[in-house]
Amino acid sequence: MSNFWNRVFVLAICLSAVVVTFAQEQTASPTSNSPYSRLGLGDLVDQNFAAVAGMGGLSASYHDPYHINILNPASYGWLRATAFEVGVNSEYTRLSDGDSNSGIWDGGLGYMALGFPMRNPINETLDRREQNFGWGMGLALTPYSRVGYDIETISTIPDSVRSVFQGNGGTYRINWGTGVRYKGFSAGVSMGYFFGRIDNHRRSFLQDTDNNDAYYYNDFVDGTSVSGVLWSGGVMYDLVFKSKNDEGKLVPNGKKITFGLYGNSAQEFNTNSSKLYRRLYSVGLGDLARDTLTNVQDEKAVGKLPSELSLGFQYEDENKLRLGFNYTLANWSQYVNPAQTLGLSNAYKASVGLEYTPDHTSYNKYLKRVRYRVGAFYSNDPRSFNGEQLQHYAVTLGMGMPVVLPRQQTSFVNVALEVGQFGLQEALNETYAKITLGFTLNDNTWFFKRKFN
Repeated sequence: MSNFWNRVFVLAICLSAVVVTFAQEQTASPTSNSPYSRLGLGDLVDQNFAAVAGMGGLSASYHDPYHINILNPASYGWLRATAFEVGVNSEYTRLSDGDSNSGIWDGGLGYMALGFPMRNPINETLDRREQNFGWGMGLALTPYSRVGYDIETISTIPDSVRSVFQGNGGTYRINWGTGVRYKGFSAGVSMGYFFGRIDNHRRSFLQDTDNNDAYYYNDFVDGTSVSGVLWSGGVMYDLVFKSKNDEGKLVPNGKKITFGLYGNSAQEFNTNSSKLYRRLYSVGLGDLARDTLTNVQDEKAVGKLPSELSLGFQYEDENKLRLGFNYTLANWSQYVNPAQTLGLSNAYKASVGLEYTPDHTSYNKYLKRVRYRVGAFYSNDPRSFNGEQLQHYAVTLGMGMPVVLPRQQTSFVNVALEVGQFGLQEALNETYAKITLGFTLNDNTWFFKRKFN
């Protein structure tokens, strides 16, 4: 059984590499079509990895010996093995405005991260003592926001005008984090470099009533590059339940409640924008520039990202059950971007989730060792349409499939399915299904002190 799953694991990694390569080759043209991504920095990308995403996003209180949680850096203090995580996703979205609808596929690399404990747990076993102190560290590359749309509108008042809107790009974050633990309390901090570019293109066509082969149109091109250093901090605390053993001493019974909190203050970032607005006359096979309305290059300014606070709790029966709640508040009314004058509103997200493992010690029934996950969340988006904030809600399902590699090291294949809706029912609404495939490779030999007699 183990050899079979080892082959499955290696094959899955190879397939993911093919998917990532294909997705990267498609970046020359936008593969997504999310009209709301015209606003702000675009569609914000969920920062939860596959294991947490399958539970609705319990980021504040989630820590695991073999999985990385980059959102709350205090979780690094609980790592017991080096973990390399990579995730790819595929998403199908159907757009509907009440009168018509269309569907589109999208996908690509979701995240890549490396986390490791600074003390090797094998040393504790050899020294026959349990350390109350833990220290971990990690690096990660994740997308922060995405822009991708290609839409067309037609207005007949006062003249027949066809407008085409196109946009692509996005922002990313390279993140470093560290966390320390003493007994049941941990604290951590993370620093990240925020960067990216967003391009927006708008064309408006006015048909010449005297000559159908010649017409005027306006061509507006906006480009913005962003960069900055961001930080966040977090804490966690395990309230461990105890019961008496055969000797009458109180010892941990495997059950606990974890409380977690992380956040950041409002933070500045740099912008470098360009604008080229022209009025063109199209005749035959060529376009003639009649007027240049605006031509601005390398206009530098300073923007501001919002402060954010996330808190949650989680009940855990070790190797059996997790059940938790998470709440996040982001003050997007603080958002400033001189390259795009747009007012945003404060946003929140509430999540619930559960993970259940039938029997993690089962030898001959693999499905009993699988971690089954379910969750749901509801949030309002910082962007608005016609004065009403966009809404986002979904249900999630997930599985964490353990794979025993050589030297009896356990790694995981994590799958998360998210089905939900985004937007406004009475306006443009997006119904989507997204699947994330994550691979977690664990190695417990880092910082191992070998002893020779």
